[in-house]
Amino acid sequence: MHALIEADGLTKHFGKVKALDGLDLSVPSGQVVAILGPNGAGKTTFIRTVATLVRPDAGSLRILGHDVARESMAIRHLIGLAGQSAAIEEMMTGRENVAMVARLYGQSTKAAKANTERILETVGLADAADRLAKTYSGGMRRRLDLGVSLVGTPKVLLLDEPTTGLDPGSRIELWDAIRGLGNAGTDILLTTQHLDEADQLAASIVIIESGRVIAQGTPGDLKTRTGSDMIELHTRDLESLYRAAQVLSGINDDEPTIDPATRRCSVAAHRGPEQLPAVVRALDEAGITVEDLSLRRPTLDEVFLTLTGHTAEAADPRERVA
Repeated sequence: MHALIEADGLTKHFGKVKALDGLDLSVPSGQVVAILGPNGAGKTTFIRTVATLVRPDAGSLRILGHDVARESMAIRHLIGLAGQSAAIEEMMTGRENVAMVARLYGQSTKAAKANTERILETVGLADAADRLAKTYSGGMRRRLDLGVSLVGTPKVLLLDEPTTGLDPGSRIELWDAIRGLGNAGTDILLTTQHLDEADQLAASIVIIESGRVIAQGTPGDLKTRTGSDMIELHTRDLESLYRAAQVLSGINDDEPTIDPATRRCSVAAHRGPEQLPAVVRALDEAGITVEDLSLRRPTLDEVFLTLTGHTAEAADPRERVA
């Protein structure tokens, strides 16, 4: 079985900007893969290269054994692509949108009808199939766009930040649809800035920065490899929060992270359970009452911050086009 993706020294420049800078990557088939990185890291350029929409300047890239430079048409028959905004016709119903694309693929009227019904059921839009797409919510439009990308029965589905701009409920609905496709055997390549999304959906995570892969592994592997346990507390008021943060700052050389909006504070605990009793004693001696105190594994956001020095939403000033 061919690997899903095999990239060797993949390079793409836009003028003086290095969108992809010698990227090396090997990803096995049969899973959901999340591509993470800050704005401008090269995620979208990489997805567009996989989709044969961008031709690399140097290096090689193979998708399920097919070379993007020499076998672009073969690859286009293998992939489905859903971008950052839903590409649907608002004055047509959901059913008409899917059926139109099916006919454009050359499917017979009978086959297009059967395929349309199957897809609408898959993405959870069967009950709204005869409503105009302009009446759909943002989440429904994204699910319809996802359905349209499935018309050609792709072996590889490319999703470029598919939940951008969606409310939490719509994001969860789209997650369910994506998860179902992955469970059914579709290879999915997903770019996202939402690290909780990658944690929920992906079996494998690839972190890109400045056009290169800087880390790869399962969510659990990355958390174990790059992050210590975290001590986290929650206080009743802001005054207690900042006083508690001073206590946490004394347990090691790491500065605690403070979130005033939720009145939570956390810090790395390199010795894990050994440090928790000391924190409890220090808080008690300082007369600080906390709502809750816990020891937990790091989140992907904290792993990402450790690896890159900034959050997933932060832009890389060296690149604005990818």
